[in-house]
Amino acid sequence: MSQDLPLKAARQRTKVLRVVGSDFGKFRENVGLENISEWEVSQSPSAKALLEAANYLRTKDIPVAFPTETVYGLGADATRTAAVKGIYSAKNRPSDNPLIIHVPDLDMLRYVLQSTTENGATNGSHDQIPEIYKPLIERFWPGPLTILMPNPTPSKLAPEVTAGLKTFGVRMPASPLARSLIKLVGVPLAAPSANASTKPSPTTAAHVLEDLDGRIELILDGGSCPVGVESTVVDGLCDPPVVLRPGGVSIDELRECPGWENVEKAYKDHGETGKAAPRAPGMKYKHYSPKAQVVLYEATCSGLEKGVDQQALELKDGNSNIVGVIRTRHWKMGGGLLCGNFKEQERLVEPLESDSQVGIELEVREADLHKPLDGATIGKLLDISIGKDSRSIAHGLFSALRELDRRSADVIFVEGTLDDEDIGAAVMNRLRKAASQIKS
Repeated sequence: MSQDLPLKAARQRTKVLRVVGSDFGKFRENVGLENISEWEVSQSPSAKALLEAANYLRTKDIPVAFPTETVYGLGADATRTAAVKGIYSAKNRPSDNPLIIHVPDLDMLRYVLQSTTENGATNGSHDQIPEIYKPLIERFWPGPLTILMPNPTPSKLAPEVTAGLKTFGVRMPASPLARSLIKLVGVPLAAPSANASTKPSPTTAAHVLEDLDGRIELILDGGSCPVGVESTVVDGLCDPPVVLRPGGVSIDELRECPGWENVEKAYKDHGETGKAAPRAPGMKYKHYSPKAQVVLYEATCSGLEKGVDQQALELKDGNSNIVGVIRTRHWKMGGGLLCGNFKEQERLVEPLESDSQVGIELEVREADLHKPLDGATIGKLLDISIGKDSRSIAHGLFSALRELDRRSADVIFVEGTLDDEDIGAAVMNRLRKAASQIKS
């Protein structure tokens, strides 16, 4: 696939359009599943920016980045092949890696599920949503849950969305901004994370700009994403149902829903091999990787509380080494490495060349790094704590990896969290895919 054709118009610096306010729209009141059947866009001042982006998505083939509650998505009209190809080109994404589509309400999902004849007539009944998914939809939508649905024949979706599979992944984002944007476009948006393929997922507009400046033309800046990791992906079309990717909804929460009591894990924490197309994004290829080498300490690692093994340091000659430490529950500042006094804590918000001052706040401390044997200064140590609970860790993980990359860390030591069936499973899944070395 050519990398140049969809990008010829994207030579200029990418425009960042700040979206302010919270009144983006509402659902028409109803009961049960019908309570999320129809999303209505409000006529607020925020609508101007969304209308500009929606018109862009309807008329061009270069994708637009926009915020959701999980991470920033790179959206394009899921019904047009040229537009969907623009996503693969901008991200440099393998073409056999399927895309998730996003809908604002159940009316649009039902529209996608209905096949059409050659003369434009609709086949099928009004509601083609499989019964197995209705308890999940009622509890978790809108939210960070993607479900695999049967793709009708003929399909309204561009074939590039499904990468040759007979199913497609769909979710309804919790972000009212995202739902209003999709509603204004009038078609579902295919929207993987808005990062360069294999890099950490973006949770601020600054992250998107860092990866895709000049490769896309427009970013909607709606601040930082509250969840911080991608959606959970489930397949209820098999028995028992399975989780294909851990994310913002835990497996324990799924098991509380009728028909999902025996849901099983069907993903691996490293890229899966083989010629078959992955059933869901994130299954086959290495993801979430910063430029630096990542050494992950599992939560079950013997002696975890002591911190980084000094013998794990692979140092360059001289004093130009830059070592990053990302801490969670147990490590003390510096992760147990020998260092001088830490400088005053630096609080920063991800920089962005726009009028936005909203981002993920990180606490970064810096100190001289000392050689274990003789105490000589051999570089600097950068320390970031991303919190002790799973939600805080998930929220700050990708941002911390990107910040240490930005500061040219040679190696990043990460204290892993509990691999329970909470969002911690999603965090550890991403870290294991990012890691060059795992200590267990």
